[in-house]
Amino acid sequence: MSPRIVIIGGVAGGMSAATRLRRLMEDAQIVVIERGGEVSYANCGLPYYVGGTIADRSSLLLQAPESLHRRFRLDVRVRHEATRIDTATRIVEVVDLSTGASTMEPYDYLVLAPGARPRPLLEDPGMPVMTLRTVPDADAIHGAVQTPGTPVIVVGAGYTGLEAVENLVAREAQVTLVQRGAQVLSPLDPEMATPLAEEIRAHGVDLRLDTQIDRIERDAVVLSDGSRIPAAFVVDAAGVVPETALAAAAGLRIGESGGIWVDSASRTSDPHVFAVGDGVEKQDLVGGDAALVTMAGLANRHGRMVADVIAGRDAAARPALGTGVVGVFDLVAAKVGWSEKALRAAARPHYQVHVHPSSHAGYYPGAEALSIKLLADPETDNILGAQIVGRDGVDKRIDVIATAMHAGLTASELAHLELAYAPQFGSAKDAVNIAGYAAENTRNGTTPTVQWHELEQARAAGASLIDVRSRDEHSAGSIPGAINVPLDDLRERLAELPSGELVVHCQVGLRGHIATRLLTQRGRSVRNLDGGYRTWLAGQHASGEGLPARP
Repeated sequence: MSPRIVIIGGVAGGMSAATRLRRLMEDAQIVVIERGGEVSYANCGLPYYVGGTIADRSSLLLQAPESLHRRFRLDVRVRHEATRIDTATRIVEVVDLSTGASTMEPYDYLVLAPGARPRPLLEDPGMPVMTLRTVPDADAIHGAVQTPGTPVIVVGAGYTGLEAVENLVAREAQVTLVQRGAQVLSPLDPEMATPLAEEIRAHGVDLRLDTQIDRIERDAVVLSDGSRIPAAFVVDAAGVVPETALAAAAGLRIGESGGIWVDSASRTSDPHVFAVGDGVEKQDLVGGDAALVTMAGLANRHGRMVADVIAGRDAAARPALGTGVVGVFDLVAAKVGWSEKALRAAARPHYQVHVHPSSHAGYYPGAEALSIKLLADPETDNILGAQIVGRDGVDKRIDVIATAMHAGLTASELAHLELAYAPQFGSAKDAVNIAGYAAENTRNGTTPTVQWHELEQARAAGASLIDVRSRDEHSAGSIPGAINVPLDDLRERLAELPSGELVVHCQVGLRGHIATRLLTQRGRSVRNLDGGYRTWLAGQHASGEGLPARP
């Protein structure tokens, strides 16, 4: 007898499971239950429909129930909600939201793809509060911005919030971005997030950090700092929580992270029930523990994997890296793995390097600086995380580092990757290679470093700061108290340097590295300010959450 498989939830995880199941099991009965009106749509494209980059709404709708039935013979039921699961009898109770009629759906295997839901912002708000997770959400926001200057409050400066801000500005809305934390895009470290905040403000957005909504009135929002901001509506992008109520009521195990517990095959605590997507906890690659990682790529892959397991194939989920990228007007920010904040909070030993190479060969027109932060284990040299901010080439570099982490390459081995090169695409020493060289020099002690947030402690302990940039660079902006001795004059002016430990710096770290090697071989105790003046300045400008003390 052919197996009957019920899938609760569509979009990424549910539909990947359904279509893969059909490709593997032509005789299976496959029923998809989706409480929304669309079962397969590009939710990551929703902000760009709001902003007008995606002009044709229909292009967001990838498949309809009718097309899915024609091609895959799937029984897709939109506007139907699963209200109860009886794991003992393997029955799902389903309500038709259009008619109120209830049916009992038996299953041999059940796949849950419940997703996540927004955290409630405030009870009984005085004006419309919208989210940006579904096609109707995007329709509502798109329709609410009809005239230039429409005042809008966006709450939350994560991936969705930043995309919402960019696209509302594209519609000529007057946008205020309210962020509870002290920086935008909290997965980044504060010095890496600084350029994003500057970019947001440069595009006319009123950015309010360390602030939250106190109350929502009919035509304005009152913030925790007492300011009253006029608004036509609020976009709630303050975060999501796993949708676990149905699973919990069925007696399925909920993990410590708050998501549905699953094993490496995405099987829940009931062997006939699987779960995938944003409502499910994953195993984190860096820490090894369960974590919530809400990425569309993982949902798609895990849905496909569940289909393989149900079809009798051996399959297991790989640990999650949390790789992400976001466009913020003309900047791009990307990350993989853990941040320095997370490593310090977990008392996890690490070392780090900041480099600022060009996106492609400097002599070819259009080269832009990249800011790369690489974090690694000082004992094993395993890569623990990376962050990149820039205008061009960010995505491909973070993908190289994510691939290296997946393959188990070390930070120093990035120096030896043979990457594609032509002047308009990269450099003979690619930006990823440069990060690897810096990691190798830092880990083996060739170039000892001090971080931007450790500089004052080093100076308090007696170190003198030497700026090896040119006189013009030093005059244009410098770290207070730094002694300017240009690198090209350094050998002739050794006698002028203060006694004791030295910290040297340049603009981005390279000349500081050269100075460190020169002075070390002259018998001086010296460290290079990692990432140079550029990183230090970003750290000073970071209205950031800061970094907990080194353990």
